[in-house]
Amino acid sequence: MLYEQKNPHGGDGYGMQIAADFSVNTNPLGPPEAVCRAVQESIGQLACYPDPFCRELTGAIAQWEGVAQENLLCGNGAAELIHSYCQALRPRRAMELAPTFCEYTASLEAVGCTVVRYPLSPDRGFALEEDVLSFLEQQAPDVLFLCHPNNPTGRLVDPVLRERIVEQCRRQGTRLFVDECFLDLSDQGREASFQSYLLDWPGLFLLKAFTKSYAMAGLRLGYGISADRALLAQMSRMVQAWNVSLPAQKAGVAALGEDAYLAEARKLIVQERAYLERALREYLGARICPSQANYMLFYCDRPLYEALLEQGILIRRCANYPGLGQGWYRIAVKRPEENRLLVAALRRIAEEE
Repeated sequence: MLYEQKNPHGGDGYGMQIAADFSVNTNPLGPPEAVCRAVQESIGQLACYPDPFCRELTGAIAQWEGVAQENLLCGNGAAELIHSYCQALRPRRAMELAPTFCEYTASLEAVGCTVVRYPLSPDRGFALEEDVLSFLEQQAPDVLFLCHPNNPTGRLVDPVLRERIVEQCRRQGTRLFVDECFLDLSDQGREASFQSYLLDWPGLFLLKAFTKSYAMAGLRLGYGISADRALLAQMSRMVQAWNVSLPAQKAGVAALGEDAYLAEARKLIVQERAYLERALREYLGARICPSQANYMLFYCDRPLYEALLEQGILIRRCANYPGLGQGWYRIAVKRPEENRLLVAALRRIAEEE
């Protein structure tokens, strides 16, 4: 748990009167029914320790991902895997984007690693562009961290650039850590994955999570895929035993294979994201980053966080992201009824001003 620290993430609505939480960008459909049933049925096994090797779960993931079980490692959420990756490798120099997910920096600095950042330009919609290759060559980091789609921008890496990044990392001996936790909910889905490079390059590590795709944030379940089995073994030595709870393991098995559920979520996200974009422009004159995911980054020169919180709506302030600052916010794309609640609140703010 956090102790005498500020929470750097969204989702902390505890102790508040929150009608809708847009600070957390999980699947707007909520957890599948099969997941809820699996958790309920696991209650009878709460006296048992969970499987320390996650045998059933890794078997199901292996089939779902088309990889060997030996190439998988499960963790207590994606955050634990980020930390154990950094603890296992202990890189001296790492590179990430700015802005991007803050847990990379936290985990890297905890092992004394120097972090260099490639700045994404708001004038270019925070897109990752070809000049990242020259920056990567100049910096020559031990590890490059990519969030795909990026958090908080919602931008995917162009497929041609993906291939060139992989080629350059391989050539200069830089490991590549790719966070695909939001990929299932992006416009392109799994088709945009880096996975095709996995088996013939041990330097690539893919991070996935049930948290976002299946709305299981409260259960904490993620997994990593790599052809570097020595790395996975070292990562497993960095965490406590029984780190993946029994309900989480059962829920993960139940969630896999929900293709129709994910397809339905992607269709809803595209539709509702466009609706929210129109509202943000109409009522706030907001500057919006063109997202390809289930969340949106935008700029507004009003104290929007406080104004919405007064109406029971929580959004993500993004001033703590390197590369951003005051006035940048992120919202999740949620169900129509929740999105309409947010839009009504935006309308009231515009009318009051």
